[in-house]
Amino acid sequence: MIIPIGADHAGFQTKQVIIEYLISLGHEVKDYGCFSEASIDYPDYAHPVAQHVESNPGTLGILLCGSGNGISMTANKHQDIRCALCWTTEIAELARLHNDANIIALPARFITEEQAKEMVTCFLNTAFEGGRHATRVAKISC
Repeated sequence: MIIPIGADHAGFQTKQVIIEYLISLGHEVKDYGCFSEASIDYPDYAHPVAQHVESNPGTLGILLCGSGNGISMTANKHQDIRCALCWTTEIAELARLHNDANIIALPARFITEEQAKEMVTCFLNTAFEGGRHATRVAKISC
């Protein structure tokens, strides 16, 4: 599975750490930017990651910005995206387990690089539980 990743300038450094980490684990990564700490607009990087996930069912993506809010809101404008803003491993796990989230959004200014790696690992390694949760997830799209 190719893991798409994107960030704004506030998430750039953490994105680089996550990319190196994922590659060290044997994953293939598609980096949609940004590519420096120069100020940019997060939607320019959220949309391509969301489009990648939409076009490749079963793919899980990663987004980062300062608070995680803006980039998550942008991704969630896409019909088939369930982007979860996560700040603990427990929330990352529940986002997959109960909500079938297909993109994790991380608040780079409020977490450590180690926490980011732990959340990404948990997110990627947790399967959707289905059952009663599938009924709820099906009601998200309008």
